[in-house]
Amino acid sequence: MDEGNIVIECRDCTLVESFANLGRARVALDDHESETGHSVDWQINRVAAGVERAGADAGVCGLSGCVNADSPLLDWRLSDECE
Repeated sequence: MDEGNIVIECRDCTLVESFANLGRARVALDDHESETGHSVDWQINRVAAGVERAGADAGVCGLSGCVNADSPLLDWRLSDECE
């Protein structure tokens, strides 16, 4: 198995692959499911620093209890939602 932070694993056969790129993992997952009818799970072991920052700024779900209400990542929301 290649070293990558995104792992796909089929529930119905022995397919297990890892990818460094989310897009390639999605393509492989979709291809396997459409070709075989199997169900494939995926796991993301690590994300880029910017994605971690976005999650931290938004809070767990991105809606209530904003951790960083001044984040430019939350500009799309109404200003009084994060106060």
